[in-house]
Amino acid sequence: MSVAVAVLAILAFLAWFIFWAIREKSLKAHSVSYGVAVIAAILTYAYFLSMDLPQLIKILVSILLGIILIVVGGIYARRLADRS
Repeated sequence: MSVAVAVLAILAFLAWFIFWAIREKSLKAHSVSYGVAVIAAILTYAYFLSMDLPQLIKILVSILLGIILIVVGGIYARRLADRS
C-alpha cells in the first residue's frame, strides 16, 4: 500500500515539476537536484513505512533521511554552481 502511495506521489510531483519547468521556461541544476531529492525522500518514506518497526520510529527515520537527502542535494547543487 505504501509503495502505491509513493508511486502516486512521485507521479504527482513529476507532473507539477514538468508544469513548473514549462511555465518558467528554464530548468536549472538546483531545480533538478531538488526534484531528485524529493523523489528519493518519497521512496525512502515508502521503504521505511513498509518495514517491521514501530510506526513512530519509521516516520522519524524517514523524515530524517528525507532531510539529509534534500540537504545533500542542495550542497551538491551549490558546488556545481560555484564551479561555473
